[in-house]
Amino acid sequence: MSTNIALQQLNNFLADDQLNKSELLALIELAINIKQNPADYSQVLAGKSVAMIFEKPSLRTHVSFDMGISKLGGHALYLGQQNGKLGERERVSDYAKNLSCFADAIVARVFSHDSIQGLAEHASVPVINALCDVYHPCQALADFVTLSESYPDLSQVKLAYVGDGNNVSNSLMIMAAILGVDFTLISPEGHEAQADIVEKTKQLAQESGSQLTLTNDIDAIGKQDVIYTDTWISMGDEDSSKKAEILAKFAPYQVNHDLMEKAQATMVLHCQPAHLEEEITTELFDSELSKVFQQAENRMWAQNAVLVALFQK
Repeated sequence: MSTNIALQQLNNFLADDQLNKSELLALIELAINIKQNPADYSQVLAGKSVAMIFEKPSLRTHVSFDMGISKLGGHALYLGQQNGKLGERERVSDYAKNLSCFADAIVARVFSHDSIQGLAEHASVPVINALCDVYHPCQALADFVTLSESYPDLSQVKLAYVGDGNNVSNSLMIMAAILGVDFTLISPEGHEAQADIVEKTKQLAQESGSQLTLTNDIDAIGKQDVIYTDTWISMGDEDSSKKAEILAKFAPYQVNHDLMEKAQATMVLHCQPAHLEEEITTELFDSELSKVFQQAENRMWAQNAVLVALFQK
C-alpha cells in the first residue's frame, strides 16, 4: 500500500491553512481511495490508541472518528465532558503530557482554539482539531471530498455559504481559497466572518487566483453550483433569550428551493445538526439536491486520510 501523499511536515492537523493546494488535493484523493478500498488501510493504526477529548456534545464527529479509527485497526478512547473544561481541573500542558504517555494521537473537540494550540504545543504525539471556536478543518476537508466526488475539477466550482460567519465558514473559505474555488459568504450584518480570517483568506485567494465575495445581501448571491448553510443558533445557545431576535434577523437567509433556483445551484450542503424550517427547509434538506448524508459519511473518510497521513511516517 502506498499513500502517495507528500505530507512529511504534517505533525498535527490544527487549521486549514497548514497545507498547500497540492497537499490538500492529495489528502482529498487519499480520502476517496480509503473510501473505495478500506481493506487496504485496515492495519494502518494496528496497535495504536487515539485519545478523543470532547468538551462539546457530538454525534457525527464522535462516531466518525471512533468507527474510522476502528476501520484503520486502531483503538479509540472517548474522554467526555465529565473531565471538565480543558485548563480548569488541570493545566492544558499537563493534560497533553499525560495523554502523550498513553496515546499515539489526540483528537480534540473543544470550545477554544487556545486549547488546541496548547495541546499541540505540549503533546509529544499528533493532535487533530475536531472543532474549536475558530476552525473546523475536518469538516471542511470532508466537504471538499464530497464536492470532488461530483466535480472532478474543484477549481471550476462556485460555492456559496449562507448564514452565520462561524468556525465552519472560516474553514470552508480558507480551504476554498487554497484550492482555487470561488467562494461567496453571505451573512446578516453583524454576523460576518472575523476580520483576521477574512484577511488571511483574501491573501490565499490572491495567490490561487480564486474569487472571494463577502456580502450581507442575499439577493447578490449570483450564479452558484453549491449552497452551504449551517445552524443560526450556536451550540449551547439554544435556550438563549436572544433566540427569537436571531431567528427574525436570519429569516431572509433561509436556504430553500427558491434560493437554489435563483442561484441555479444543483447541490446543497449542511454540516448538521440541521434546524429544519430555520436555516434550511425540510423539503430541500430531504431532496435529491441534498448531499448532507454523503457529506456526513465523508467525515470518516476524510479524517481517516488525516490519520493515515500522520502515521505513515
